[in-house]
Amino acid sequence: MSNTKPPVIGIVGPTSSGKSDLAVDLALLITTHTDYSSAVVSADSRQVYKGLDIGSGKITDKEMRGIPHYMLDVASPKKTYSVSQFQKKASSVITRLHASSTIPIVCGGSGLYVDALLYGYQFPAIPPKTQLRKVLSSKTSEELFILLKDKDPQRAKTVDPQNKRRLIRSLEILDEKESVPSLQKTLPYSLRIYGIDLPQNILYERIHTRLLRRIHEGMLEEVSFLHTEGVSWKRLESLGLEYTYCSYVLQGKMTLEEMIPLLETKTRQFVKRQMTWFKRNTDIEWISSPSLSQIEKDVLHFLKKV
Repeated sequence: MSNTKPPVIGIVGPTSSGKSDLAVDLALLITTHTDYSSAVVSADSRQVYKGLDIGSGKITDKEMRGIPHYMLDVASPKKTYSVSQFQKKASSVITRLHASSTIPIVCGGSGLYVDALLYGYQFPAIPPKTQLRKVLSSKTSEELFILLKDKDPQRAKTVDPQNKRRLIRSLEILDEKESVPSLQKTLPYSLRIYGIDLPQNILYERIHTRLLRRIHEGMLEEVSFLHTEGVSWKRLESLGLEYTYCSYVLQGKMTLEEMIPLLETKTRQFVKRQMTWFKRNTDIEWISSPSLSQIEKDVLHFLKKV
């Protein structure tokens, strides 16, 4: 590859927008219309875990259509797999792909994971503080966000107020520093990033249809199995959305009928947070549907320069 910086393509967007299918379509295009092969590198904070399949929307072998996928099923759900761990392993995957003339397509909706990988963020070298984490873990997300807002208002503006793990990590860093340092970019790649921005009514219908399909496919049974395999209810609840509310149903805290509309509402709120994150990135070229035709010419032109 002739460029000083090796090429990486990103496919981002909110949940249910069709990212995975588009990434596979694009990989097949590259494989058949260029001198390169292609592979997908998942950037999803839950799909890294083994056994989180239906609830996280993990792509199936059939849906991969022969395209290699990486960063799926790399960690035990019993323990937190941090964004820095993800970045280190995924970066090494991308290095190996480039060495074999394979174009990596980074695909995901977890904004921090996507950005950490594409821009080579340097994370603060502050080790976990077990006792502090224990104290902070007993607090609600709302309480943690108030604490963070009081200690570092600027950092609070960039953190999802419902992401308890990121809130705790920010407060952990603040225990040692006066403020959470901005993440520094190293810009290791030549990038082309596409974001899917579906009309709201279409996206919400897809969210509704997908939720009913996942329930039919056995999402509740998946969560029940994870618990029998030793994943605690507390840990399952911390994994968010589908895993939180399925856990509540299985523990008798709510009924399935109560869960469905509530989970849809929470998913819509999550979508808004995802889009707020991605819309800040001026490198993203937005497309109105997960259609290969919208990006085909641009991608092929981009790859001619590598």
